[in-house]
Amino acid sequence: MMFQTIGILSRPRREDLAAVVPKLLQWLEQRGIRVLCDAETSACLPAPGNVRTRQQLAEEAQLLLVLGGDGTLLAAARLAAPRGVPILPINLGSLGFLTSFTRDELYPALEETLAGRHAVSERVLLQAELLRGGQAVESHLALNDAVINKGVLARMIELELEIDGNFVCRYRADGLIVATPTGSTAYSLSAGGPIVHPGVGAFLITPICPHTLSDRPLVVQDSSRIEISFPGNSEAVFLTMDGQTGIEMRANDHIRVTKALPRLKLIQPPRKTYFEILRSKLKWGET
Repeated sequence: MMFQTIGILSRPRREDLAAVVPKLLQWLEQRGIRVLCDAETSACLPAPGNVRTRQQLAEEAQLLLVLGGDGTLLAAARLAAPRGVPILPINLGSLGFLTSFTRDELYPALEETLAGRHAVSERVLLQAELLRGGQAVESHLALNDAVINKGVLARMIELELEIDGNFVCRYRADGLIVATPTGSTAYSLSAGGPIVHPGVGAFLITPICPHTLSDRPLVVQDSSRIEISFPGNSEAVFLTMDGQTGIEMRANDHIRVTKALPRLKLIQPPRKTYFEILRSKLKWGET
């Protein structure tokens, strides 16, 4: 695919954007590429560029260039995936499992992508619906995870889990994480969940600090319908998508999680394997 319009989406308040973005725009425009920017990126330019909202970027651009960390990419993914727009992620953050290109690899990655020599990893997203009175009142996409957790009180909550209409168990815990394989290296990993290769068709269900130590993480097919209800809870319970979008739930609400129809097209370094990225980010084998 020839990319004639590229949207640049960046992390707000990054000091080094001012050193990166003006030269980047000049480089792209010299190659006949139309460049659109979100407001955060445009603020780094000496003169205002073609500014769009982030949603408009996903609608107009043929490729999204994301400058930032994994949080920036997660926000972009929820906009890009439904529209089939690929993302080229450049890591200007700290850890960066998803933003696997370094700043030094920015221009070589662009050269390869514009020449059509890029590798694309298609990532599954999950869809979480908030059901109230039997009706879906909210529906959200997530690339990493949907997290059900307690409010400000230091008390456990009770959750009932069903998969494809079959009762699984009742948890007493601080919360529950439903993660994609992409999200297996995020919050789920910190809560004791396994690392799952992004090519595996699975969802991970990981309890957060369960009262019963035998309540272990569970891996199920991503074709499963996962339903979570909250019997007997009087405390506030929240649903959070990718750690960025939060919804306060009411009594008798429940959550349904399924595989979303759209997939994210994530451009990856062609000569850097998933396991190489894991070794680098998790510092495996280092003493």
